[in-house]
Order: sequence, then C-alpha cells, then structure tokens
Amino acid sequence: MCNLNYESEIKKRRTFAIISHPDAGKTTVTEKMLLLGKILRTSGTVKARGSGKYAKSDWMKIEKDRGISITTSVIQFKYKNILINLLDTPGHQDFSEDTYRILTAVDCCLLIIDAAKGIEERTKKLMDVSRLHNTPIITFVNKLDRDSLEPIEILDQIEKELKLSCIPITWPISCGRNFKGVFHLDEKLIYFYNKFNEPNIFKVNYNCLNENLLKNYISSDLNFQVYEELKLISNKV
Repeated sequence: MCNLNYESEIKKRRTFAIISHPDAGKTTVTEKMLLLGKILRTSGTVKARGSGKYAKSDWMKIEKDRGISITTSVIQFKYKNILINLLDTPGHQDFSEDTYRILTAVDCCLLIIDAAKGIEERTKKLMDVSRLHNTPIITFVNKLDRDSLEPIEILDQIEKELKLSCIPITWPISCGRNFKGVFHLDEKLIYFYNKFNEPNIFKVNYNCLNENLLKNYISSDLNFQVYEELKLISNKV
C-alpha cells in the first residue's frame, strides 16, 4: 500500500528548470507562469521599473540591485491537479555550477531563447549539459514583440546549432512591431495580441489552415507571409 501511494504521489508532481543565456528573460517568464498559476495577482519585473515591484524569484538584495539571478529559486504551485516545482536558474557563467547541478535533478528543462539574438554561447553549453543527462528540452522563443530575427530563421538556428529536431506547438504571427499574436497548432486556436486595448488577448478557433484564415485580422502581405511559414512547418507538426 505504501509503495502504491508513493508512486501515486510521484505521478502528481513535475519538476522543471528554466535555463538560458543571460538576459533572455528566464525570470520574466517565471513571473508569468506564477501569474497564470494564480500564485501572484500581479507580476513583477527584474528591474522593477515604474511599479517598484520586483520579480518574486529574485529575492536577494544583490539580485534586485544587479537585475540578475544569482542563485536558483524554487517555487511550487498547482496547475491542473499537478504539483509543479519550478526552478528559476542563474544564467551568468559565474554562477553556472548551480545551474549544472539542477540539471541532474529535473524532469525536463524550458530553454529560453532571445528572439533578437538567437542561439548564444551559454545556450549551447546548457544544451550540451542537458543532453549529457538525457534531460528533455522544450524551447521557448521570448521577446518576439521586439525587433528580432524572423521566426523561420530562429527555427533553423535551433535545429542546426542545437541539433534538435523541432516540432512547433505554437507559431508567431510575424514579430517586432508587426507582431500580432500566435497560432496554437495543437489546440487549433489563434491568440491575437493587442498591447493597448483590453482585453490584451482574444482567441479565434479554426478547423484547418488556409490562405484566408487571417485576412480579416491582418494585412494581405502579412497574411501571405504567415501562411507560407505555416506551410513550411506543417510537415513538422
């Protein structure tokens, strides 16, 4: 009976680390997850500009002063009846040993990639260490609403430089100033993003991809570009 209970409790838990090159946005993504997990009412920022509200996982004074993570923070919350242990790791090389130790003890890693910079040196090193321990990897491309590389170019970098065979779950509708939202290819939903109006996000369902899917929401040129990208990646999904 004890063994059955033990196994049952293990199945209810997931432990994952967020890893990346410095300044790719690990702590900001952590804050967003805590917000969606209903641990926070409002999310903080690394530098606490304007609001004076710092990120919860950067709790040490030196982390707040320097705007970087120095030690791994462990945060636990429930999501869809699963107990999540989320580990926000340091990105800077000076504190890399802490991150490497964490990679031996997690179920999987969320690897954050800066959309403007693509694959960076620490990204490659962290990927090598994760591969050494056979740790499953989910890549997440951050900062797509800023000036960035084209999504297809980022996907190509991930596959070639990290030697990963990618299966996109979401796909952005353009990037930078033209960023309009994302396709969720698994749920068959389009999440449109509006920075200035409430609600910031609204959803549209779709049954199958076609060239007229976005024509009522974005320009014809952008519609054509996104449709061509979706056709290119469709054999991966």
